[in-house]
Amino acid sequence: MTCVYITIDTEYSSGLYTGPGLADRAENYARSIACITPEGAAGIPHKLELLAAHGQKAVFFVDPMPALVWGVAAIEDIVGPIIAAGQDVQLHCHTEWLGLSGNANPLRSQRTGHNIADFPFEEQCQILDYARATLMAAGAQVPRAFRAGNYGANDDTLQALAQIGLAYDSSHCPALVGGACRISLGPEDRDPVLHKGVIEVPVGTIGTIGGGQRHAQITALTLAEMVAAIRHAQGCGRESFTLVSHSFELINRRSLAVNRIVRRRFAGLVRALATMRGIETGTFADNPPPLSALAGQSQPLPANAVRTGMRIAEQLVSNTLYGAI
Repeated sequence: MTCVYITIDTEYSSGLYTGPGLADRAENYARSIACITPEGAAGIPHKLELLAAHGQKAVFFVDPMPALVWGVAAIEDIVGPIIAAGQDVQLHCHTEWLGLSGNANPLRSQRTGHNIADFPFEEQCQILDYARATLMAAGAQVPRAFRAGNYGANDDTLQALAQIGLAYDSSHCPALVGGACRISLGPEDRDPVLHKGVIEVPVGTIGTIGGGQRHAQITALTLAEMVAAIRHAQGCGRESFTLVSHSFELINRRSLAVNRIVRRRFAGLVRALATMRGIETGTFADNPPPLSALAGQSQPLPANAVRTGMRIAEQLVSNTLYGAI
């Protein structure tokens, strides 16, 4: 049995923030969380309905840092529906909100930074402790897993997670070499591994023409590529495979247009998972990813010229019709 983890980074947008008022919070919620469009909601409510309709599980990594400017109620509005739908809430953290928080910054130094890795170990512990407490105050259970905003963690982050009692991290993205993640793992580290006191659960990848990797994100792969990657993982004996989505990525947040291509991918993925033998979807709360039992490092789905060509064509159409998220 291979367990697929549909992980959804669920977050208000600091880039759309214009002030601490309730109207600003409501607008940000509508664009980043619920994703209200003329065609209806395409964000978290839509995804929860799809998951329920097909009996599938997902992990919602919820960022509680906007409570610094809008209070815990802003996070309760996110956590409540997810918990009511029987889905998993885990911890996410975008430290960009510290720069918007003024005197509410929980750090004595009042330091700010784009990623959690920008902070020393002691302050990372303070940030994570604040984030965890806020998430729980919003109605979540004690979190077991974490993903850094922008994947921007380092080894200190993992040690800080271990110190405050979180057992899992999913900030390592093997395909994004040179990105914001500074964890001392490489592109060959594609399976859950004990590292710096926690179990690191890497984001899934597929192989690319030329020998690189592409990350398993809903906006980065076609439905055919995602399904092929999951079947490949099962065929190789991998016990888990992790996919990434975001609360807002089925729409263009500025134009509020539904991206029908990406929405179709997500819906197709949930439907496909419900019918795939030997595949189940999992959560960190109930059945977290085990350490890899494979004798060596697993290999990603090999590159395929036809699939790659179809993706390039599909991405071109998506970007042309709907623009960036």
